[in-house]
Amino acid sequence: MSDRHLRAGASGRSRWLRFVFARTIAAMDRTFLLAGAVAGFLGVGFGAFGAHALRARISPEMLAVFETGVRYQMYHALALVVTSLVTSLGVARMSAWLMTIAGWSFIVGIVLFSGSLYALAVTGVTVLGAITPLGGLAFLAGWACLALAAAGA
Repeated sequence: MSDRHLRAGASGRSRWLRFVFARTIAAMDRTFLLAGAVAGFLGVGFGAFGAHALRARISPEMLAVFETGVRYQMYHALALVVTSLVTSLGVARMSAWLMTIAGWSFIVGIVLFSGSLYALAVTGVTVLGAITPLGGLAFLAGWACLALAAAGA
């Protein structure tokens, strides 16, 4: 096989990989935008639930725990939307995998951090608080990946 054929084959493979990679990134854009929108929607709903339905049913300390869950859910719902937008605009094209890890880390963080705080506040089962730091670590991993993607862009 000649050198010209090898270069043509490599060029075709690289075009194919770019096409597949671009479609995967576009799917992640939509996934993170949807996840951010759903998390924001639920955050508003949980905030209203906490302010109106829970205020008379749980202690002020547990209400503060619940509100912390809502606050961090909203912060990271917005982070998911930003992750989606930055990825779709190609700002961090060279670090798209870092953006993908950041988005999934934010989703895991919302589920573990905010979810465990909601469960703790509503049930009073304190062992659920042991899950919260894992969600915090997921949030930190997401922010670190976002920073590394920005530094490499």
